[in-house]
Amino acid sequence: MQEEIKETTESKSIKKLGNGLIASIVLISILAGAFSGFAGGVYATKSKLFGLNTKTNLSVQNTETKADTQKEELTSSSPNTVDVIKKASSAVVSVIISEDVNRYNSFSSPFFFDPFFQNQQQPQNTTPQYKETGAGSGFFVSSDGLIMTNKHVVSSNTAKFTVVTANGKRYEATVLALDPLSDLAIVKINISGASYLKLADSSKIQIGQKVIAIGNSLGEYSNTVTTGIVSGIGRTITAGGAGTSETLEGVIQTDAAINPGNSGGPLLNEYGDVIGVNTAMASQGQSVGFAIPSNDASKALQSYKKYGRIVRAYLGIRYVLINAQIQQQNNLSVDHGAWIITGLDDYGSPVSGVSPGSAADKAGLKDGDIITAVNGVKIDDSHSLAGLIRQYSPGETITLDVIRDKQNIKIKVVLSESK
Repeated sequence: MQEEIKETTESKSIKKLGNGLIASIVLISILAGAFSGFAGGVYATKSKLFGLNTKTNLSVQNTETKADTQKEELTSSSPNTVDVIKKASSAVVSVIISEDVNRYNSFSSPFFFDPFFQNQQQPQNTTPQYKETGAGSGFFVSSDGLIMTNKHVVSSNTAKFTVVTANGKRYEATVLALDPLSDLAIVKINISGASYLKLADSSKIQIGQKVIAIGNSLGEYSNTVTTGIVSGIGRTITAGGAGTSETLEGVIQTDAAINPGNSGGPLLNEYGDVIGVNTAMASQGQSVGFAIPSNDASKALQSYKKYGRIVRAYLGIRYVLINAQIQQQNNLSVDHGAWIITGLDDYGSPVSGVSPGSAADKAGLKDGDIITAVNGVKIDDSHSLAGLIRQYSPGETITLDVIRDKQNIKIKVVLSESK
């Protein structure tokens, strides 16, 4: 999927900015398999979350662990926490992925970290035979069966999806919408009177506040509960695996264990309201998990109800977020903001950091411009450019504070729709 705005740490042009722009690589495990042959996605991330500037090669987390380490249990809870979990768990579901195994000749292991049988040849047997190949999580956002989950859980166009509710009932699921810019999706099952969770205002979360994660751990242990705190906010990660990758900005970091299979499950506050959608975990380092803020999920849900699809605003630039080190290395006038820079095409030729025909192009943004604020909100570690743009809808006009040739100017932009 083409990202709306790509961090230039993914761009070949980063070389001329110096090693200070190379973000550390963190491997992320999402959806691992269990005994029935789960073929889950694995995400690898280039992350700014630690502010590191050295390149580190890490290996994918091994999910073949002993049973006594697979299932997390809530070892200490206050009565209020127990009540919150009992109420919330009824709204959490497992999302089962089934593929036609006869589309492929053979397989040798029940554990997969690449697209399902990606390199196998087409078989002679064409009779469909669906088997469970992956599993994730999700949660009801309305009583009529709308479910929020991760896009990477339901992105296959050849798979069938089944939702298993907390009481063990199974339902065929229909994928209604995929988010073009974030790892979110909306699916539906034929049910009425479902218990559902409230989406809280994620802009009010604070580092250190208590959180609860619920999900289908390892694709085997449904409604597994873990607790922790918000460890960080406004993180930027590039998650990839199974042949895809995407940059997620403004995500929540938590030390609540988010295991493979938890993807798409809710991250709750102490009142049982959703503040995030669990999406990834670091395979090295302990208890480093990530969740997409609930405000992004709320925006996606509102968009679907209005347009029948998830519509996102699009600016259309390639940039790098400036910090003190980047400022010093490149002799910039500020230590914050989004710096538009050129990139390289597949043939090594320079291309503009402003996409031709985009909203940014039509507004007159140029390579070398530094965007420091959106409608007066400063772009910094807590407020990424992509995160600020996501607050608006296509067709809305925003005002950007821009530094061009060391002069402060304001540029109005009419946002377009991401394709």
